[in-house]
Amino acid sequence: MAHVIAVAGKGGVGKTTLCGMLIRYLCEKGKGPILAVDADANSNLNEVLGVKVNTTLGDVREEIARAEMSSENPIPAGMSKADYAELRFEDAIVEDDDFDLLVMGRTQGKGCYCFVNGLLQAQLARYQNSYPYFVVDNEAGMEHISRGVLPSMQTAILVSDCSRRGIQAVGRIAELIRECDMHPSQVGLIVNRAPKGELNDGIKEEIENQGLTLLGVVPQDDTVYEYDCEGRPTSSLPEDNPVKQALRAIVDKLDL
Repeated sequence: MAHVIAVAGKGGVGKTTLCGMLIRYLCEKGKGPILAVDADANSNLNEVLGVKVNTTLGDVREEIARAEMSSENPIPAGMSKADYAELRFEDAIVEDDDFDLLVMGRTQGKGCYCFVNGLLQAQLARYQNSYPYFVVDNEAGMEHISRGVLPSMQTAILVSDCSRRGIQAVGRIAELIRECDMHPSQVGLIVNRAPKGELNDGIKEEIENQGLTLLGVVPQDDTVYEYDCEGRPTSSLPEDNPVKQALRAIVDKLDL
């Protein structure tokens, strides 16, 4: 069964950038093949990884859910809705050398999606036997995991910027994990974009107040900003980049 690593944090803290670097590093360490899942409604993990996405699971889900309501049913005659769903879910997988990517896509429109969500849940459960790791880039609410669409996680990595509000937001995510009885074997915090890679006393105090385990600190670095502005995948930063080095040191200490 796959080891599920969930990465979560409020928007704008660099969560997806670190998630992409984590995926690339695990691949470099020979941990692949990895299934990368972009479960954030604002999907851009593919840009960090440098791959193109044509179809999301949200697109497939809506297509199938509305198929029977349309005069132009896309499901071929003689094929069940379940078989067609499995075929289309396979189409949504973006394949790379050491990882595959699934983008969950937008939230649901009108209508009942229970049947299709059940198919998706069953399909992802089958994928667990094909990959040693799932790495899931979540939105702050971790909707897909808390609803059971994605498998339960073994490792939760919470990402915050270097602000009290960011740490408090991560504290609420940690509380959500406890309330939903997810029981990951390890939960920890990465503070991203810290000036000179250091935390001041106020942030240290807030981390303690929230009862969070600090995994490590990633420094602020202009190269990440430059790569993003130029449309270059930030997971391909130079080997000596301080952000990449800091994240690798953190990952090496995790039980993965």
